[in-house]
Amino acid sequence: MRSKLLLIALGSALAGCNTPASPDQGLASVNVPVVTSADYVFDATAPGGALAPGESERLSGWLAGLGLGYGDTIYVDGAYADTARAQVAALAGHYGMAISPGAPVTSGMVQPGTVRVVVSRRRATVPNCPNWSLPSEPNFGNRNMPNFGCGVNSDLAMQVANPEDLVHGQEGSAIGDTRTGSKAVLYYRALPPSGAKGLEATTTSKGNQ
Repeated sequence: MRSKLLLIALGSALAGCNTPASPDQGLASVNVPVVTSADYVFDATAPGGALAPGESERLSGWLAGLGLGYGDTIYVDGAYADTARAQVAALAGHYGMAISPGAPVTSGMVQPGTVRVVVSRRRATVPNCPNWSLPSEPNFGNRNMPNFGCGVNSDLAMQVANPEDLVHGQEGSAIGDTRTGSKAVLYYRALPPSGAKGLEATTTSKGNQ
């Protein structure tokens, strides 16, 4: 009888361990990256399909003011988009950017004799970080700190080349290339260790005084 009571008590204790954790308990990050999206529009005069004199300078200044960089996507829209695309691509090339095919839907129609340059910007940030709103002790409920996840996820948000990849990843190809996956491993194996040649004999003195 006594052994049965011990088994019942042990079972009750294990059942209590299976209680679902609170949202701020466990391994899930309290602070996660948030991706924002914004579209910026520039209408340039392009009679006959080529940018009018002075429009290239205006467009270049506009791109510089936006601080064009990773996370931005450039489109050219309009009836003369194919003709003016090369001129816009040359300006975008100064920032290491290329023109993407198609164009997002924007408000207003593209007027005849003009082209519309659209810059779609994606930015990843972790709001409310750092967050030390609560003291670390006492913590009787063993809950995660409000700053939990700020360090790793903020680094991820700053380093990702395309923030949109945090929303949905790149679509895979039906054809796999094993050389792509093994390139880093082969480079690591072929590169000689940095200390293979030993340490150089150096001194901070100028000789015996």
